[in-house]
Amino acid sequence: MEISSKQVKELREKTGAGMLDCKSALVEAKGDMEQAIVILRKKGLASAQKKAARIAAEGMIGHYIHQGGKLGVLVEVNCETDFAARSADFQALVKDIGMHIAAQNPLYVRREEVPAEEIEKEKEIYKEQARGSGKPEHIIDKIAEGKLESYYQMVCLYDQAFVKDPSQTVGQLITHLISKIGENVRVRRFARFKTGEGLEKRSTDLAGDVRDALGE
Repeated sequence: MEISSKQVKELREKTGAGMLDCKSALVEAKGDMEQAIVILRKKGLASAQKKAARIAAEGMIGHYIHQGGKLGVLVEVNCETDFAARSADFQALVKDIGMHIAAQNPLYVRREEVPAEEIEKEKEIYKEQARGSGKPEHIIDKIAEGKLESYYQMVCLYDQAFVKDPSQTVGQLITHLISKIGENVRVRRFARFKTGEGLEKRSTDLAGDVRDALGE
């Protein structure tokens, strides 16, 4: 099948893959653009997994401010070289991740960071819910594990559906950039700030401390 240079250029713009790789994918997909993207992503994922083991100590700290300065995020995203950190693709990713954190409020970067005691607490809740709904005892553990996946998707940045494109997770978004720029990319840490958050509780606690000091 004849593949035009226009098709190759379009696929390259969509994926960032090399010209030869784009042409090869289009030939394999018989000219189907979406299928060619899938083929390239599958190949990119394989190479990205190898790159993900490499040390990433460069990068940048990005920020995102929303609601007229009432909501803000700081996020550290690492890559392997300063050259990659200065690239438009990397900086766009950092901005997107900051915006995502502001919108979705994850509690952890990856599921590996969730404390073991937190996981056990969630599993016990799911087990009790399953028992309460009359589920057989022999499938309760399996039900709890399945619900735990949903928990990770709520609280872990990498497992959350990307706010601008829910068809992919933040982890998949990062993996796609790894395959595109040829370097390991990882979110190291983040902090989310919202004006007034927790102040009422702290004020109450402070009032209690004052009363205790006065012997009331």
